[in-house]
Amino acid sequence: MSEQQENTSQFVIKTFPVGPLQCNCSIIGDRLSGRALVIDPGGDADQIMALINELNLKVTAIIHTHAHLDHILAAGEIKKATGAPIYLHESDQFLWDMVEQQCAMFGVPSVSLPEPDQYLKDDQALDCCGGVAIHTPGHTPGSVSFWFEQYKTLIAGDTLFLGSIGRTDLPGGDFDQIITSIKDRIYTLDDDAVVVTGHGPNTTIGNEKTANGFVRA
Repeated sequence: MSEQQENTSQFVIKTFPVGPLQCNCSIIGDRLSGRALVIDPGGDADQIMALINELNLKVTAIIHTHAHLDHILAAGEIKKATGAPIYLHESDQFLWDMVEQQCAMFGVPSVSLPEPDQYLKDDQALDCCGGVAIHTPGHTPGSVSFWFEQYKTLIAGDTLFLGSIGRTDLPGGDFDQIITSIKDRIYTLDDDAVVVTGHGPNTTIGNEKTANGFVRA
């Protein structure tokens, strides 16, 4: 399990790969209030819940960067275990509704998911650690990144990777749109901010602005 350096003793962030496609799931919490967010529970619900219990945190929301199967497979199990509401951007509802077809496409055991409880909006405040949802479409129409300004941390999902960007050849993908999202929304954030990607290692915004082969500042 990998762990991003904690900025303060109050802020908790644990990021680790889950599920059949090794999506990076993040638990972000506040030790003072005991509140936490689960971001992109793409599988291995028992592992996710074990860590939440170990940290002694209460999940207040289950939030998703987008609705590809590898980022949503355990959402129902986490909701059942915690009672927390599920959040998704409305533009990805069609992908959420297609989860069984997505599973069949990738040869993954099928799951049924409850409907999202609420839709995420652009610039919506999250209820933990001062987070804000930023609509960053392109990989999917409803792709969202989560920005924690105080802790210089961005959860980018499959929008931005170390040296790369999210693929745009799947249903709803748009190459021009993802470039715009990165340039206009992500690259305007702090250069020294850590980017937690949807798969693989972390990077920083400054590094991608100068070295990303697909989109530079």
